[in-house]
Amino acid sequence: MLKEVSGDILLTKAQVIAHGVAPDDDFAQGLALKLRELYPAMAKDFRHYCKVSHPKSGEIWAWAGADGKRVVNLMTQDEAPSKGATPGKATAHNVNVALRHLRRLIDSEVFKSVALPRLATGVGGLDWKIVRPLLQNHLGDLDIPVYVYTTYHANQKAAE
Repeated sequence: MLKEVSGDILLTKAQVIAHGVAPDDDFAQGLALKLRELYPAMAKDFRHYCKVSHPKSGEIWAWAGADGKRVVNLMTQDEAPSKGATPGKATAHNVNVALRHLRRLIDSEVFKSVALPRLATGVGGLDWKIVRPLLQNHLGDLDIPVYVYTTYHANQKAAE
């Protein structure tokens, strides 16, 4: 079940945070930057994963922290055209494919709860009117809470 909330996603009690990035992303802006600051090992592990596996847009990569928090990186944006360049924008196709992969992961790992931002609408540049139906289609029928942080309020816990 999708539940739209307002607050700071970094304060979520959800077992998993899922967010959008690009393949080979340097986590330099938006929620990715905040997650890199909170979990520097995740950003380092992601860079290693990208060098070894060369992921494509639409794929996902899951990480588990020592504190038990899970972060799923959804590659909703196109890869940067060259090293150090700004990643491309998100596409509805990439979001759709990444959410399909996320759903499979949720089902196979039996997650208890998931939190997402307004996926691909910030740095990714997509319109929420395009993304929200994709979230509903892939995650709306889950029997676990899926918290969608629609409005960001720094240091404020959401009513989950």
